[in-house]
Amino acid sequence: MSRLKEMLDGGSFAVTAEIGPPKGVDINRVIEPLLPFRNRLAAVNVTDNQSSIMRASSVAASVMLMQHGIEPVYQLTCRDRNRLALQSDALGAYALGIRNVLVLSGDHPKVGDHPQAKPVYDLDSVNLLEALDGLRKGFDMAGQTLTAAPSEFLLGAAVSPESDAPELQLMKMEKKVRVGADFFQTQPVFDVERFARFREETASLESRVLAGIILLKSPAMAKFMNENIAGISVPQDIIDEMASVPKEDFYKKSIEIAARVITGLKGVADGVHIMAIGWERHIPAVLDAAGL
Repeated sequence: MSRLKEMLDGGSFAVTAEIGPPKGVDINRVIEPLLPFRNRLAAVNVTDNQSSIMRASSVAASVMLMQHGIEPVYQLTCRDRNRLALQSDALGAYALGIRNVLVLSGDHPKVGDHPQAKPVYDLDSVNLLEALDGLRKGFDMAGQTLTAAPSEFLLGAAVSPESDAPELQLMKMEKKVRVGADFFQTQPVFDVERFARFREETASLESRVLAGIILLKSPAMAKFMNENIAGISVPQDIIDEMASVPKEDFYKKSIEIAARVITGLKGVADGVHIMAIGWERHIPAVLDAAGL
């Protein structure tokens, strides 16, 4: 059983982080910043060609995390593989010791560094969750029995509590729970009260939710996300708060804001998923300031 599952099942406040494999083979470079505080993390997500930018394999990076004593959450996107490859990669990941999978649709290739690449999207995220749930029950999408099933898979999915279309998000979340999602990770959360309302609205689903926490690097970054990334809404007062300090103190203000949000989420979320985006060295300070 994965440590993440044990924490979620036991009611502990779980903390996960995230790395993006590099565009190259020096995967240890992105793992090393996590080593000093790895025991404070339940698991670490490994992105799968994040933002449609070609990077080293998420399976390889997940295995290397385990070699360093860090439990991975293997991200698997629908963008690059058909149903044969998705099922095959999932079985291979399990055989290598990976137990946590986060299922995502994946950004369209046109937004990445290989815009000429052909997207696959043979399955969507709901279909893929259903397929992986079938695998752990012992059969593939063709209905054929597996010789050994990945019965301990912990399946995760994404949800955006601060989306402009909350009804659509709730409908997708219900579908994902129905087909096998065990937990959810969210887009970055800044409005604790809004997140609390979201948890009330989804209480009947009895799902575990890790609230996304992003370390803002600048007011410009916050404005860019508001304008370009669906499901993210950074309040103007937080943007103004970031802008009120000198550039050299942005990281301190970012730590303060993240810790404040995490503190507010205690008792509301089942944990947090911290997206440091190159500021992994500041995660311990966030956890300390949040009393974790």
